Amino acid sequence: MRWPRQLMSLLFVLTLLAGPPIVLLSLIGAPIQGWPTAAQAREWVQNPLTEQTLTAALTIAAWLVWLLLAYTVTIRVLTRLSATVSWLRRMPLPTPWQATAGGIAGAAVFGVSSHAIAAPSSPPMQPVAAGTLDEAGNLTPPDGAVLGDAGISVAGGWLPRDVAEQVSAAAVLVWLRRRRSYRPRPPGPPSREDTDLGPLPRTVAAVQAALADSTPPPSEPGAASAGSTLLGRPTVGGAFPRAAVGLTGLGAQDAARGLLVTSLLAGRHHPAVSVVVTRSVLAGLLGPTADTLGRRLPGLAVIDNLGQATGFFPGYHPGRGLGGRDQEHRNTQEGAGPPGPTLIVDAASVTDSADALASLAIASAVVAVLGRWPAGQTWQVDPSGRTHHLDGSGPAGPRMCVLTQVTATDLLTVIAHPDPAPPAPGTSGPSRNPALAGRSPQWEATAQDYPVPCGNDKRRLQLRVLGEPTLLLDGHPVEIRRTAALQVLVFLAAHPDGADTRQLTDAIWPGLPRRSLTGRLYTTLSDLRATIRSTAGVTLIEHSDDRYRLDPTGVTVDLWHFHHAVRDAATAVATDATTWKAVIDAYPGDLAARRTWPWLDPIREATRRHVIDAHAALASASLDVREALAWLQAGIRIDPYNADLYTRAVTALIALGDHDAADHLREGYTRRLAAAGILPNDTADGTAALMDQPAIPTR
Repeated sequence: MRWPRQLMSLLFVLTLLAGPPIVLLSLIGAPIQGWPTAAQAREWVQNPLTEQTLTAALTIAAWLVWLLLAYTVTIRVLTRLSATVSWLRRMPLPTPWQATAGGIAGAAVFGVSSHAIAAPSSPPMQPVAAGTLDEAGNLTPPDGAVLGDAGISVAGGWLPRDVAEQVSAAAVLVWLRRRRSYRPRPPGPPSREDTDLGPLPRTVAAVQAALADSTPPPSEPGAASAGSTLLGRPTVGGAFPRAAVGLTGLGAQDAARGLLVTSLLAGRHHPAVSVVVTRSVLAGLLGPTADTLGRRLPGLAVIDNLGQATGFFPGYHPGRGLGGRDQEHRNTQEGAGPPGPTLIVDAASVTDSADALASLAIASAVVAVLGRWPAGQTWQVDPSGRTHHLDGSGPAGPRMCVLTQVTATDLLTVIAHPDPAPPAPGTSGPSRNPALAGRSPQWEATAQDYPVPCGNDKRRLQLRVLGEPTLLLDGHPVEIRRTAALQVLVFLAAHPDGADTRQLTDAIWPGLPRRSLTGRLYTTLSDLRATIRSTAGVTLIEHSDDRYRLDPTGVTVDLWHFHHAVRDAATAVATDATTWKAVIDAYPGDLAARRTWPWLDPIREATRRHVIDAHAALASASLDVREALAWLQAGIRIDPYNADLYTRAVTALIALGDHDAADHLREGYTRRLAAAGILPNDTADGTAALMDQPAIPTR
């Protein structure tokens, strides 16, 4: 911590400023006690070196030294104040509405009674990138309402924690499927624009960042939310009524979207249908994307009327009354089978089918009716997801996951089949990504203009981002105190052309209002610059035209060196294996290994694919099957999820006559996919399992 040193420095300066005047005034008195008389002047001329005159000269000299010190301190303070004023001018001022809200909040704080101040405060909330943790550790209120566990607020909704964790897990699976389906191709230029390297939606990144920055809240026995799971399928832990429930109020549509997303996420590992929804309801929930997105969502069944829903409910028995639901619920709890799908309909479609809906409710997990439901309970949902009985009777219901149309569409993207389908297998050369059209490949400029390490490199700073991110000074690690500062270094290493304030804040703090992050970014950069300046005596980060970039003349970056090797391999003669080996040698590990920053995934996967291409190229160019197998096995260690590498390795083992090893490798790969949550019949990436296709020759 720096504040003790700063405090000691301040005390020392104050002592220097106040000490000499106090000593001089107390021992000698004022430096000037009136002008000398004519007689004193004649006496001084006749005898200048007296004890009195020497004392006066020394006193004047001491006061002059003190004045010089005071002048120096004043100049330093004015310079610091000028810099502070200049920084404050760049900070966004609050709008009138924000100022009014701040004044009201301050009045509320200072208006709290002394008893309220003395009451023990709740545990401090962890800051999260997507918003704030809500209701952490809440107790059941006196009125008996059951509140949900902690949740995460995002722009456009609120998610229970377990739903947010399912979103994050589904996002990880998206990248694992992309890694599985990638087909190596001849090494190309450093810039990649593969169609499947686009980042996930901003809402998904915000959820991932929120979970990374927060800690799990303590669980409460008996607490239930509308996002919990039972037997791997969506339920509400007894919080929902066992018959259909109507949803009304300002948050009814958002709650129905939350129920749709929650149910599809919870049922993504099951081949059966997890949500049945009428076409009119789906159109109202998802808007213009309902038709196209509805066809791409696994586990979603779209019906025109309730008569078409019966085939999706295995436990459906026509004419069975509501009294049979207790036995059905007991059978579910005892493991007789998972609950049926979630059914979401509107009031108009069930007006004439009340008996059918009652029977479907017995076999379903949840039945939600958008509108008043006279035959059962009706909840009024507010925009925050809190539910209350419409007639005011009974305790409040659970807090439901609420999502706007855009937010729900973003979250459903992580479980939807890609559309359009990825390029056909065997496609060579870079495939154009429409999202990147019109952008200049940044690595082209890097490879040409930025210096790379050599034997006589005099730069003392080294930034390693392949593997564990580390900043080295003369081979010794430099301590980076802030995680955000480390992110800035890695982000600028991955974007050597620089990044502006918007790009940095969107990447490091996704989901938070940008106007509230400018000061946080400046603080992070100021601390990082001060650390590097005090340690190495250089300014590592340049700032001009609101763009930040690493000074290539003051630091060596291993990622830049890696992309030089990739460029050399792409421009060398096709039969030259030396350049491909240089690419492999320049890759010690994944980009920012073990870091879960959402913005990393596209860049990390693009970097990894260059190394896979090099291994596959060396295997294909090898005339010895055993040597080719060794290169393929090394590639598998780089990416143990790539199906093409496994297929080539199995082919090589069969060519060598080692069928047992081939079967063992195939089975191990299947177990690895299953452990990651990818089922054998999972084709969410738009391709069939490559291990089931004919073998690809290794040469």
